[in-house]
Amino acid sequence: MLNLTLNTLHGIPQYADIEKRQLGRSIISSNNDLYEIFFIMPNGNMYFVEPYSIQKTLSKNNYAFRDYFREAIKGNDTYLGNGLNTAAASGIRTAQIAVPVYSLKDNSTIAGVWAGSIDFNVLNKELQSLNLTSLGDSTRIVYVDSKGQKIADSDISKSTIPESFSNLTGFRAAVSEQTGSTIEKVDNTKMLVAYQPVNKFHNSWVVLSMQSSPP
Repeated sequence: MLNLTLNTLHGIPQYADIEKRQLGRSIISSNNDLYEIFFIMPNGNMYFVEPYSIQKTLSKNNYAFRDYFREAIKGNDTYLGNGLNTAAASGIRTAQIAVPVYSLKDNSTIAGVWAGSIDFNVLNKELQSLNLTSLGDSTRIVYVDSKGQKIADSDISKSTIPESFSNLTGFRAAVSEQTGSTIEKVDNTKMLVAYQPVNKFHNSWVVLSMQSSPP
C-alpha cells in the first residue's frame, strides 16, 4: 500500500492501519509538548503522520538523512535530535525524539522508527512564565541544542528570532560536559554567562543564563 500512496499521500491513507494511528493520537493527547507523532520505515520512507492533516502537507517522503533517524538506529536507543529552524509541514520550530523499533520475530532486525516532534512554543512559554523582563531583571535564559542553535528563549521579544550561540566560550564548555560561568560579549554587550549541559537521550543540549556584567 505504501508503495502505491507514498508519492501522492506522503505515507499510507488516512484510514489505513488505524491501530497505529490511534496510538499516535493517544501519545499526543497525553503530551502537550508534542504536536505530531510519526513512523518511518527502515529505508527512511514516511509511513504515516498523526495528525493526518500534517502528513498531507509534507514536502519530503524520505527522512533517512535526518540526524534523529540515523542516530536512533545507529545507537539502538532513544535519540533527541537537534533543532530545526522550521518544520517542513507546519513552519513550527521543532526537534524530534526518536526510538528504533525491532521485529518481534528477530530483535536484531529494524522494523522502523517511532518519532515525536517537540513544539518549541511550549518551551518558550515555560521560560517566559518566569517573567524575567517584566520584573526588570536583566537576566535572559536560553536553551540551545548541541550545535548552538537556540531552542527556547525567556525574552519574548527575541523568542521567534533564530540565533546561534556556538561561538560562546560558555557554550563550548557546556557541550564538553562542563558547568560554570564566564564573562563574554553577547550581541556586543558584556555579559555574565552561566552554562549547564543537559544530557538527554544520547545528545547534549545546553542551558545558558546571561546577565549584564558591570564594565
